[in-house]
Amino acid sequence: MTATTLLPAVLVLGAGTFAFRFAGPALRSRVRLESRVERLMTVAAIVLLTALVGTQALLDDGGFAGIARPAGVAVGGVLAWRRAPFVVVVVAAAATAALLRLCGVD
Repeated sequence: MTATTLLPAVLVLGAGTFAFRFAGPALRSRVRLESRVERLMTVAAIVLLTALVGTQALLDDGGFAGIARPAGVAVGGVLAWRRAPFVVVVVAAAATAALLRLCGVD
């Protein structure tokens, strides 16, 4: 595909993304959801993010990622849960995975 055939698709997707992002704050004051629906949406977002983290932490190229990556994610998760600064969480998670791989644990 050439750039000229992709340009309309990129523009349409960009405009759609902007419209979705603009619609949230613009319609928030006009649309009222039941408290039950708001709680359900909050839980759905948490479940979606948990599934994303789980698949990224455990899988690599359709197979198990090994022990080092999930161990690093677990360390980062515990530190985030304990409200450590974001930089500390990221560095500790990366260091855990790197040290395990350096020791030969895949």
